[in-house]
Amino acid sequence: MLRIVTDSTADVLPEWAKEYGIDTIPINILFGEKSYLQGVEMDNEGFYKLVEESKRIPKTSQPSPHQFIEFYRKVAQKGDTILSIHITSILSGTYASAVSAAEELKGEFNIIPVDSVVASLAVGLMCREARRMERAGKSVDEIVKYIENIKQSIRIVLTLDTLEYAKMSGRVKTLQAALASLLNVKPIAILRNGDLNMAERVRTRKAALDRIIQIGKEEFGSKPIYLGVVHARDIKSGQALLEDAKSHFNCKETLISELSISIAANLGPGTVGLILYPAE
Repeated sequence: MLRIVTDSTADVLPEWAKEYGIDTIPINILFGEKSYLQGVEMDNEGFYKLVEESKRIPKTSQPSPHQFIEFYRKVAQKGDTILSIHITSILSGTYASAVSAAEELKGEFNIIPVDSVVASLAVGLMCREARRMERAGKSVDEIVKYIENIKQSIRIVLTLDTLEYAKMSGRVKTLQAALASLLNVKPIAILRNGDLNMAERVRTRKAALDRIIQIGKEEFGSKPIYLGVVHARDIKSGQALLEDAKSHFNCKETLISELSISIAANLGPGTVGLILYPAE
């Protein structure tokens, strides 16, 4: 049997877990000396409240190889094939932990770790497409080949509403963050080739939202896509962006999801963006 595993940096819509048989290993969230399993011991709202009370951003850490071993044994039976699809290895050590666990469990399971080179809802879509292909009679080799071919074509374009979280987490140099906040500049970040980089800065929130649609349009034109919108504690902005984006793209399907707290921890509430996933 084919098991599909991902990690909690992936945004898997709640109904997909059951409908497509996607199992999610939680990452670790470290507040001082306390450790929480994302989505198990701490939800999104609890995370934001802790940040507001403590004025600190928690550290996040990937599941250890031992945690992966325990999780694989929990969700699979001996002899199963496990397709383990994870957040880009440039931003996290999760994939490396999966590789170590796969080596340890040789003979017990056939584990295929995959570096998605993306994150968030893009990984969730990848897991869903893998299951759909399996149900359509495709082999595991064909599914892995599909993932390897498509992953470089997926784009994630985000705009941050504040740089305070990025400043606290160390993702943006403190001076740059302070200057940007002072000038009320709205940065645009693009996840490309596995890495998240600040691409542009614009003056206003509206200009930033218009620009991320324009960036997506420049790359995808009229090609059919799955259009996803992600937001961090800002469903209103997310819904508005989705409605606006629908008129600009050839959407085979549209989706909206809240950003996992492991990603939002570095970007901050108010972050919104597009997931552009080829549907061909």
